[in-house]
Amino acid sequence: MDKLTGARSQQTRSARRHGWHRDTVEVSAAFLAVALTDLVSDLVVHGHDGPVLLVASALALLATAAWHSWWSHRHPHAPPGPAPGDIGSSAGAPRDSAPPLPSPLPPDGHALWRVRTTVPDAPGSLASLCRALADLPVNIISMQAHPLADETVDEFVVQARTGTRAQEITGAIVAAGGTEVWLERADAHDLVDVPTRILNLATRTALDAAELPLALRQLFGRCSIRSIPGEIAEDELDGSTLRLRDPSGGTLVLTRDEPPFTPTEFARARALIELDAQLGPRVPDTRQLLTLSPGSESPVSTVTVRRADPADKEAARALHERCSTRTLRQRYHGPVGDADRYLGHLLEPRYGQTLTAESTDGDLVALAHLMWDDDSAEVAVLVEDAWQRRGLGVELVRKLAGLARDAGIDRVYAVTTASNTGMIATLRRLGVPLDYQVEDGTLVITAHLAPEPAPVR
Repeated sequence: MDKLTGARSQQTRSARRHGWHRDTVEVSAAFLAVALTDLVSDLVVHGHDGPVLLVASALALLATAAWHSWWSHRHPHAPPGPAPGDIGSSAGAPRDSAPPLPSPLPPDGHALWRVRTTVPDAPGSLASLCRALADLPVNIISMQAHPLADETVDEFVVQARTGTRAQEITGAIVAAGGTEVWLERADAHDLVDVPTRILNLATRTALDAAELPLALRQLFGRCSIRSIPGEIAEDELDGSTLRLRDPSGGTLVLTRDEPPFTPTEFARARALIELDAQLGPRVPDTRQLLTLSPGSESPVSTVTVRRADPADKEAARALHERCSTRTLRQRYHGPVGDADRYLGHLLEPRYGQTLTAESTDGDLVALAHLMWDDDSAEVAVLVEDAWQRRGLGVELVRKLAGLARDAGIDRVYAVTTASNTGMIATLRRLGVPLDYQVEDGTLVITAHLAPEPAPVR
């Protein structure tokens, strides 16, 4: 960057010198033209050969014009190009037209990579990396720096030919002085600049407390997030581990093997969590009427589906009391006498999103949970006995699948038993590929949500 600045300054000084010389020559030519005009006028008016002189001058001008035309044809002059680093308009475009925006996708025959490396915090280190990548050739799309004590972690999104191997990019970076090189394939989402991405994540977090774990995962890529209740510790950065105070109590632990977290990323995580703590508990108030087929015990066919929050704990406990032991056992696979042990966790937005179905008299008749689990999520549904076999569970699971897709999650799973034919049939009606795994009498069904399934009747 220092070399580029120096070159620009030298070019500016050179342009000023040439401009001063050009002005001097133009002024001198003007004085010479006036003197010659006065001399020719005297010769034409007072001389004996005035007409002959005028004809000779005209012939000389015609010869000069013909020579200039021939010279311009043989040596065309291109318009002056922009200085290095300037943004020039495209040919034929008006001067005030904006340059075309880059395409969000790489052209055919090219691929995107995310590259991170550590370099000495010294002048010229970044320039060496840029030259090494340009020689491959690799085009740098975006770049950000993570300052350390005596070093800097530089992170790039680059575009390379499809045939370019990861070893070639790594070798070029190492040869230019980079260490601890890490790279992986990128996609179009990585083309969004970091400030814009963080603002988008902060907006989503501000609207919904359940978005905080997703925002952290999208900000840092593949990482594991664990909430440890009751353990309150100071915020700490330890290489591949971040420990941060959970606004809802306890500690959030983020781990990522490669690349290790940087102080810059640590500060970004703290800022998101501080925003969440300032806003407090919040759940978007979204409501949707759902019409069900009538039942023998519950002729009412309309319920309201909305997001649940901790304030629904008493109504959720009442729902559990109305459910049969068999229904509760199919949902929880264990002791069902004490709902307080798990309702607080399930209704906490920090751990996922919960939907509830509310009847016209205000009772909760169903709960559906989507609980974050790294890059997947667990789904679970509890429907009151009197409201079963009316399509309510299927509709709630479909809505959970939509919430998972919106969060960028393409796999959800349900933990149940082989005897729970209702849950198995519900997942089958999603119309997506399913994987089945049986361990010690427990059935785990994984649904692959991408691509968007066609509705199944």
